[in-house]
Amino acid sequence: MTYEIKQIIAPKGYLRVGINMSNFLLVVGKNEDGDPIGISPDIAKLIAKKIDVKCKFILFERPGQLADVVNDDVWDIGNIAFEPERGNTIDFCNPYVLIDANFLVKNKSGLLTNQDIDKEENTIVVADRSAYDLWLKSNFKFSKIVRVKSIDDSHTYYRTGNANVLAGLRPKLIDEMQLKNNDRIIDEPFTYIKQSVGFKKNYPEVIEFINSIIFEAIEDGYIKNSLQKHNVDKKLSIPKSN
Repeated sequence: MTYEIKQIIAPKGYLRVGINMSNFLLVVGKNEDGDPIGISPDIAKLIAKKIDVKCKFILFERPGQLADVVNDDVWDIGNIAFEPERGNTIDFCNPYVLIDANFLVKNKSGLLTNQDIDKEENTIVVADRSAYDLWLKSNFKFSKIVRVKSIDDSHTYYRTGNANVLAGLRPKLIDEMQLKNNDRIIDEPFTYIKQSVGFKKNYPEVIEFINSIIFEAIEDGYIKNSLQKHNVDKKLSIPKSN
């Protein structure tokens, strides 16, 4: 790391990290000082350690709020998921963790793989404009897709029996299975939500530097250990290092 990189990432002498507090998988709570706890804060602390500065958390209730102030000198790095629209104003590193998006079907269903889903006889319910809904729009051509307002609404709709497939995030689908309505998850994810670190546009050297940190954190087990520590290792996936 060069001195110039450090000055770009933490110009105030400490690292201001924008944290999305709405994802309970990435932030599992707060400590006695009110600082967030989870894999997202752990990644922030690691980056701060690599540039030898202290870490200050800037908390946001929703990821959109975090993204909206990218050019307002509120945070230095922002820990939110990559989305193409956000990519217009924010550059992202490689993901440090993935949230699986899977299909939920009935046990008695003959649907066994993702390739079985995109057929005219199937009706999929999904949260409208979610990242995985956008994936379905781009990739599925034959199945009927019902779009509802929220994730909770998609689960409620599925329970009515009006859709034989529920598209959602694996952790939420696991919770759905606890209701014991004879459901099962098709094990292979059909897409992934990429949790990343964002930085303001046009600083490729910063993204390259953060990518090197993420690569090392995957290779040396730092991310795996963090997920286990916060009891989310069964609900999140670690991307292959590249």
